[in-house]
Amino acid sequence: MINKNYFKQTRILDGGMGQELLARGMKPNSTLWSANAILDENYHQLVLDTHIDFIEAGAEIIVTTTFATRQKRLKENNLLDKFEYLNQKAGEIAQLAKKKYPNTFVAGGIPPQNSTYEADDRDKAEIIENIYSQGKALNQYVDFFYFDVWSSIKEVECGIKAIKEFKKPYLVGLHISKGTKLPSGEKIKEIKNIIDEHALGVMLSCVSPENFEKNLEELRSLNIPFGFKLNGFVTTKLKQSYTTVFLGKKSNPNEILGKRQDLTPIKIQGIAKKFKDAGATILGGCCETSPSHIKAIANLK
Repeated sequence: MINKNYFKQTRILDGGMGQELLARGMKPNSTLWSANAILDENYHQLVLDTHIDFIEAGAEIIVTTTFATRQKRLKENNLLDKFEYLNQKAGEIAQLAKKKYPNTFVAGGIPPQNSTYEADDRDKAEIIENIYSQGKALNQYVDFFYFDVWSSIKEVECGIKAIKEFKKPYLVGLHISKGTKLPSGEKIKEIKNIIDEHALGVMLSCVSPENFEKNLEELRSLNIPFGFKLNGFVTTKLKQSYTTVFLGKKSNPNEILGKRQDLTPIKIQGIAKKFKDAGATILGGCCETSPSHIKAIANLK
């Protein structure tokens, strides 16, 4: 089990698995995205190799490849019957990487249970059930849970309740597409009323460096470990629902969200140093960040 003070000193997280798998040759399959690498056993070695490459680049924590193994995404692809298998298999592959590098921690990645980059407006009981089911499938393989790119305080409240029986800590990854408010319209500081003693820290996840900077002071004011998983997308704010745009029309998220060419490993390192000097201790990458980016960030330790 991970120590509750683990993130009080600088720690390095991995980068973006989904986009990295596509870059390494995984063929897209509808909206399955990274889940296709778990569904198709021909890609299992690729997933393991990618986890290992992030660890060898300096990542101390890897996140299970479970962003697209949520019930909603599987239902869209008529694969709901594979829900438990896909989450468990992702956990097994992460454990193989940990077996090779025992000092690595495995974070159980629990994505937004409805749409990405949008607040979940469903009934709390339904959200709790979704999170619980995914957490239960992952529990035996992970050291803690990571709430990956969530868009509202309500979701965090549901998440804390959903994983309570597993008696494991959690790391919160909030998302802000633009400005200083979550997609729900709430401010980051409102999470103070929700998180409890099992919280390892609060991050902004899948955000641009510029947007992280806009929210830096508010994150610092929480007085708990904070940090980021920075993305290399041009934007995560769309006029239409991300899933609606993506569904059956595009094979790679960067065809919709764009891919920045300026965020080289050296530039990301400089950005991460600036945030580290300002107090951030949880340093990592999200979509469009590769092992070379993580290596550059890890050199700051």
